[in-house]
Amino acid sequence: MDILSLLGLIIGFGAIIGGQMLDGGHINTIINAVAILIVLGGTLGAVMLQTPLNTFLRALQLLKWVFIPPKQSPETTLEKILDWSQVARKEGLVRLESSAMDEIDPFIQKGLQLIADGAEPEMIRDILETDLDLQEANDLLAARVYDAMGGYSPTIGIIGAVMGLIHVMSNLADPSALGPGIAVAFVATIYGVALANLLFLPIGNKLKVLIDRNSRMQIMLIEGLICVADGDNPRNIESRLQAYLS
Repeated sequence: MDILSLLGLIIGFGAIIGGQMLDGGHINTIINAVAILIVLGGTLGAVMLQTPLNTFLRALQLLKWVFIPPKQSPETTLEKILDWSQVARKEGLVRLESSAMDEIDPFIQKGLQLIADGAEPEMIRDILETDLDLQEANDLLAARVYDAMGGYSPTIGIIGAVMGLIHVMSNLADPSALGPGIAVAFVATIYGVALANLLFLPIGNKLKVLIDRNSRMQIMLIEGLICVADGDNPRNIESRLQAYLS
């Protein structure tokens, strides 16, 4: 669990709700089911209209990374690479085929299988880097779905506010209802701006950071696998990959 993401969510929304209450307002004044429906429904509809299905589904899959990031340990990865190097030097590259079967990560499996099949190091690099580039591009497109939601929600909030004001203006015969009616109308604007700046945009930016971190880990793997394919000494491999540990 990413505690920082959870604390950020609690502090961000807590500050707004707490400020409202400290200023003498009531939480009921900023709760409006119709405004929530307009902002969330309109934002979701706009994003679904502009996004291909596979990208939208990938965005939903990546959402869990904000609170449960993929487990990554450069130290553990380095240990694995050194183990593969020892196996390759002592028992031959073909022996890495069994190591590939023991791995869960398809990226690692593919790299080890290529080495075991006797592929040239440069070919291994080209294949793995192509896979990495495509995966990174797809994940970044998915992360931008939340950027798009952050761009649409304030505008949808304004639409909700205008719709509320139209409703208020149609009841001008009752002056006592104007104040509360206008206040409720602007709740949609609050929802739109708050969701964009406290939820959607931060989620998109957090995912980009995590995608970049994941890509750097994959680059470390590629460099390590190339060293294994070249038959480098484990000590040299460790020295070469030491920078990734920071």
